Amino acid sequence: MDFRDPIAAVIPGVQGRVLTALARTETELTMRTVAELAGVSANQATVVMNRLVHLGLVERRDVGSAGLVRLVRDNEAARAVLALVDLQHRVLARLAGEARKIRPAPACLVVFGSFARADAHENSDIDVLAVPPSEAEADDSPWTAALGRWTDQAARIAGNRVSLLEITRNELPGLIRREREPWRTIVEEGVVLIGDFPAEIRAAS
Repeated sequence: MDFRDPIAAVIPGVQGRVLTALARTETELTMRTVAELAGVSANQATVVMNRLVHLGLVERRDVGSAGLVRLVRDNEAARAVLALVDLQHRVLARLAGEARKIRPAPACLVVFGSFARADAHENSDIDVLAVPPSEAEADDSPWTAALGRWTDQAARIAGNRVSLLEITRNELPGLIRREREPWRTIVEEGVVLIGDFPAEIRAAS
């Protein structure tokens, strides 16, 4: 999935661009402003807008010679479009929900990299730091299987591959002290799905 502009990814072309422009604001916009925000011609924006008005997703109000438009946020189809705007946060919430099913529970799972920044495109991996529970370091078979199931489900939810970085608590301090990638990114941008952010990472932030 392309999380930089999920509406345009799912609804390609002029219509997706116009819907993205409308979904990102609750303010009424002129046709010209919509065209500029969408990066399309005024004629293209007008054709698409007229269809969206006819479908009930957009309402138009004429003020003098200007036509002001905005997304009808109560419209159910428009709500589906708005859900795409918030796609990254919705995916993070689902990944966290699935992470709570992992047994034995991880010490923490942290998403970092392009997905955490909402910069991931369709070829981007979802980078995840996985710190196993202390008991899994000695007997890791149940942990490995549970983490594998979560990884498969996470990829289905997001539509992107998951790239796991599994590090034990004992290994963390030495790696973080190097102040190299990906540790700098994890420290600065990591999003915790479950568990406690390791004290070693908090101390380095």
